[in-house]
Amino acid sequence: MADITKNQQYDAEQIQVLEGLEAVRKRPGMYIGSTGPKGLHHLVYEIVDNSIDEALAGYCKNISITINSDNSITVQDDGRGMPVDNHPKLNIPAVEVIHTVLHAGGKFGGGGYKVSGGLHGVGASVVNALSERMEVEVKRNGNIYKQTYKKGKTMSPLEIIGSARAKGTKTTFWADAGIFEDVTYDFLTLENRLREMAFLSKGISITLKDERQGQKRKEVFHYEGGIKEFIKYLNENKEPIHPDIIYFEGIKKNLEVEIAMQYTDRYSELVLSYANNINTTDGGTHIAGFRSALTRVFNDYARKNKYLKENEDSLSGEDVREGLTAIVSVKLQDPQFEGQTKAKLGNSELRGFVETATAENLSYFLEENPPQAKILMEKCLRAARAREAARKARDLTRRKGSLESFALPGKLADCSEKNPAVSEIFLVEGDSAGGSAKSGRDRNRQAILPLRGKILNVEKARLDKILNSDEIKNMITAFGCGIGEDFDVDKLRYHKIIIMTDADVDGAHIRTLLLTFFYRYMRPLIEGGFVYAAQPPLFQVTRGKESYYTYNDNEQRKLLEQLEGKPGKLDIKRYKGLGEMNDEQLWDTTMDYSKRTLIQITVDDFAAADSMFTTLMGDKVPPRKKFIEDNAEYATIDI
Repeated sequence: MADITKNQQYDAEQIQVLEGLEAVRKRPGMYIGSTGPKGLHHLVYEIVDNSIDEALAGYCKNISITINSDNSITVQDDGRGMPVDNHPKLNIPAVEVIHTVLHAGGKFGGGGYKVSGGLHGVGASVVNALSERMEVEVKRNGNIYKQTYKKGKTMSPLEIIGSARAKGTKTTFWADAGIFEDVTYDFLTLENRLREMAFLSKGISITLKDERQGQKRKEVFHYEGGIKEFIKYLNENKEPIHPDIIYFEGIKKNLEVEIAMQYTDRYSELVLSYANNINTTDGGTHIAGFRSALTRVFNDYARKNKYLKENEDSLSGEDVREGLTAIVSVKLQDPQFEGQTKAKLGNSELRGFVETATAENLSYFLEENPPQAKILMEKCLRAARAREAARKARDLTRRKGSLESFALPGKLADCSEKNPAVSEIFLVEGDSAGGSAKSGRDRNRQAILPLRGKILNVEKARLDKILNSDEIKNMITAFGCGIGEDFDVDKLRYHKIIIMTDADVDGAHIRTLLLTFFYRYMRPLIEGGFVYAAQPPLFQVTRGKESYYTYNDNEQRKLLEQLEGKPGKLDIKRYKGLGEMNDEQLWDTTMDYSKRTLIQITVDDFAAADSMFTTLMGDKVPPRKKFIEDNAEYATIDI
């Protein structure tokens, strides 16, 4: 790796200026995605990415991130330290250029970095622009340099505040409360992302500390095994079906690929891809090359070793990926991402490079490990048989008309509106609540589909078995977008799919079962932001002719405090379920567009989501028991 990343020259001449720092504070969403929790945590990742780039270049071994007691963030590394000499064009210190000029960094061909995740060079300047205050300390040339900023503007000249033999950069920033909805950091969110960074940066030590009152804790992430340990971590609550984690790498000129993979007894796949440590959630050419080689190699081996007969159909891509956990990590000099979010990689040269590396190394593994190859072949053949059974089940239901849009489920109370963008469907727990919802709804835009009991746990079932479930078939039919090979999100009949279950443990279980189904077999619904959870009230408080609704114990306590001492007898009712509300109450509290609270279901971290569904809904009891024990004190009955 050193031959494509190591570069001794890193000074002011390598900081290439592209444009000034305007509009960031006016349009923060363009640079960090949102001003909600996701955008807030993105600030941390942007600064950490600079330290990771130093690590990729071979100059940094230790990175620490601290949530300080005042909710500021400090990121410190032992890299080379940012350049402090004056920039030749702007005649100000290079460290100031990095923090005050948008698109300024050592990542644009100036020679600062050959491999970098922070491609656009907006990280430090955007974080500075969106911070109430920022302080940067640089250890370099035997000195400690310091400069302060406020809302993107320089507040003090770069000054020497001491001496140091070590090198590195220390950044502290206070996110601007006037821009972000909330400036409170979530330790678990940071922990998941930083752990991922450590897995992808073999040998680097990343420390996360929380110094806030009552929340003090510390985690250290250091993995000498790199992505092999990542696979082991991802499969911790699953059952691998073969002992060895398959690992290989390939290097060609300025391209490098690392792949680790292992099959489990699960029916879903988890393939995570990265380019220069950036999670490419929408895949790209590297994933296309990997998948193509995987399918070809397994089919070639199956034919050669008589697992497939001459007249049998080839294994499909879905067959060879069933139960697969894989990491595909590439590093390259000039990554072409789609958009600032960097969700998809577009470099055309990567497809052939990754495909060749995968084909050669995977073929070698299968040839050299016949017992493990046999296990994998049998897994793929079972998947192929199940896929064929699922196809026959779909064909049968089509002939009966139950998966066609003109044969909607009898239980469905459809809406009259045909425009999906303004239509919504409520998945309601039980016939009683379904009856109230049907009576109280807006018949023009709101459809109601009552669900009887708890649906099948799809974490433990293949698609052929899933298609035998009446409740799941009803949902598939009502949505109109198909499932599996037939899935087409453009045919979705409602752009809001709202899960409306009771505010109790059983309701939470049903909601989790539904989310597991959507995540495993209709993931584009979640990725597209079409899935929501309704939030019904937990209490009704009546005083005279006035009624109040509260949605959790905290709200109820505050309401009772407000009403204390006022005239009139209080009548308090705790709802055991949606079925206890009449149609008017259900509309007023949970379905009225102007009053209701909907929670949109999103996925920011696919590795964490996969682990959560496996823990909660999988076969292994000990991980689930541990999760309950660890989180019991945080449990609430509201979402």
